[in-house]
Amino acid sequence: MELNAEQRRAVEAVRGPVCILAGAGSGKTTTITHRIANQVASGAFLPSQILAVTFTEKAAGEMKARLERLGVSGVRASTFHSAALSQLRYFRPEAVGRILVSKALVVRQIANSLPAPYKFRAAGDLATEIEWAHNRRVPPERYLDALGEHTPPIPPELMLRVYRRYEERKRAEGLMDFEDLLERAIETFDDEQAVAELRERYVAFTVDEYQDVNLLQQALLDRWLGPRDDLCVVGDDYQSIYGFTGATPEHLLRVPERFPHAEVIRLEENYRSTPQVLGLANRLVPKLGGAEKVLRTTRPDGPEPEVRPFATGEAEGAFLVETIRAAECPLEEIAVLCRTNARLAELEPVLHEAGIPYQGSALLAREAARRVLRALDPSAPAAEGVRAIALEQGWLPRPEPGLGDRELARQADLSLLVRLAREIGGSGAEFRTELERRFGDGASSRRGVHLLTYHGAKGLEFEVVLLPRLEEKELPHKQARTPAGVAEERRLFYVGLTRAKRVLAVTWVKKPSRFLTELTGGARPAEEQPEGFEALKAWRLTRARAEEVPAYVIFHNTTLAEIAGRRPRSLAELAAVPGVGPAKLERYGEEVLVALAQQEVEQDVRVAP
Repeated sequence: MELNAEQRRAVEAVRGPVCILAGAGSGKTTTITHRIANQVASGAFLPSQILAVTFTEKAAGEMKARLERLGVSGVRASTFHSAALSQLRYFRPEAVGRILVSKALVVRQIANSLPAPYKFRAAGDLATEIEWAHNRRVPPERYLDALGEHTPPIPPELMLRVYRRYEERKRAEGLMDFEDLLERAIETFDDEQAVAELRERYVAFTVDEYQDVNLLQQALLDRWLGPRDDLCVVGDDYQSIYGFTGATPEHLLRVPERFPHAEVIRLEENYRSTPQVLGLANRLVPKLGGAEKVLRTTRPDGPEPEVRPFATGEAEGAFLVETIRAAECPLEEIAVLCRTNARLAELEPVLHEAGIPYQGSALLAREAARRVLRALDPSAPAAEGVRAIALEQGWLPRPEPGLGDRELARQADLSLLVRLAREIGGSGAEFRTELERRFGDGASSRRGVHLLTYHGAKGLEFEVVLLPRLEEKELPHKQARTPAGVAEERRLFYVGLTRAKRVLAVTWVKKPSRFLTELTGGARPAEEQPEGFEALKAWRLTRARAEEVPAYVIFHNTTLAEIAGRRPRSLAELAAVPGVGPAKLERYGEEVLVALAQQEVEQDVRVAP
């Protein structure tokens, strides 16, 4: 791959602190693997002296594979946790216990002793809360004092009970979780002899996805690095969306402050999205703060994003189906993103009824549905039975503040099941059969349209991305009650927008998200389009069909909106509209003026007494 100027600059900076601010789709993995290869080829470092860390085993494997294709082997590429485990086994093998792959099972067993209704709360949320404390290096004895404005998923005293018992259980059974790996590695390198040996081995460090580093990971990185400065960090503060784990973009943003001589390089050439998709995403940039990066595309034009409301959820669902069917790409290149799994569950039957295969949501595979159906009497009335079981399992018809994401999803699933049972009626057996008919096929499908949360889509890309229910209390989520929380939700929206390669649609039914008002200029929401816009769209569709070309080839939505807003009366006035060049003026100018005039006549007829 031929590198652009900024990528080459990063690749050639083989020594000293380097901070690469890499926008979405800007080729950051290509850049850092070429840089590591150049560190070796230039003789700056031996492969064995370089440690590269990222956040998933998949990403680490991809990094190794790319380095090998570049002719470099012997570089250690791993996650923070894998690196810490390897180092512990070498320096302190006695400190390595049995690794607890997931906290959820142990936490579930502890939570079962809580009073109702808290015993039914999602174990994943309680595990995340323990991680919240661990990642901030807060032990149980300081937990309550450290909460500040943070609200745990269950009352603080009960959460402290779970946290204490979890730590006691680990000690008693010789277990250690992923945070323990990092903490024990930090303790190990507080020893002068151990840290000296490690620093002799590893001389240069590269950290990918640096915007997702938390305090615990940063503390370990500080031990590795020491007073040296051969550090390259790569990240995008606009895509920092894991605040619930303790991650913060501040570590990335403060690199120039920590290393005043650091070379700061911005990668702003986007290889993923069309100018129209990036044009929409870039309108959020002034509100994202941090280190400004305005992406510019290398791809040809595509259709304008659809940004429009619908009167009902049914109408929005019909639009999704229509857009999916019209897409000129495999279904696996299409994604529907929502803020929560619960909202995705509502879309499962929409796609199922339309005969569109999908993957990634699966209401019937989740805990709430499995428990309800397992307890449901096949011969009893479904409506009463499902409601009674849901209440036994801690269903809250009006969820209270402070619930974690997983518990909110579980509550939403229970609410959906109660509503469906009321609507479908019949016996428990008949209800189960109808649920299987509506939801069953998608649960096991490995192919088809992707149904993903915004968090689940991070790092992925699709030809077509649909963002339904862009509404207040959805995005930003109703639990985002602080400025920092809302800022992270805005970054989440930005991540969603920048997953799209060519086709993008943003829709809503109820109160539109406040983020939509920040998408100023360009493609405006449908209700804000000026008189005449829809008439021009109708004309464009007819013309596009006649010429057998996509509609955006005739004129983009932004151009049509500008024409409708200015209402030109002559070719000279039309020529002054941005987006109407000489060729299009000659080809379509008269027709545009006729369409506008006809719309005015029809409007006059409608308002005549």
